[in-house]
Amino acid sequence: MGVIVIACYRPLPGRAEELLELLRGHVPTLRAQDLATDREPIVMRATDGSILEVFEWASEDAVRRAHENPVVQQLWAQFEAVCQWIAPSEVAELGRPFSHFHPVDLA
Repeated sequence: MGVIVIACYRPLPGRAEELLELLRGHVPTLRAQDLATDREPIVMRATDGSILEVFEWASEDAVRRAHENPVVQQLWAQFEAVCQWIAPSEVAELGRPFSHFHPVDLA
């Protein structure tokens, strides 16, 4: 059974476009490693510039395997160079019912 996750990224100053470029390959890379499902991710921007990505891991075991996978580890290292991972609670919109975000098209 799949597991839906909300990943929140805060781009480092001047690195937002690089973050979006990495996000273009994020879920496809996870899929290529049999770690994510074919469900299309949703990517959105908060008013403070944070980026949220909603996607589906293939399973809880896939989450564990991702932390041991060298391909995924290399990709995540690239993320660390351009952003901070933040908790959803740090995104102001998520503190309100019916949170609104700006859609991000990665195509």
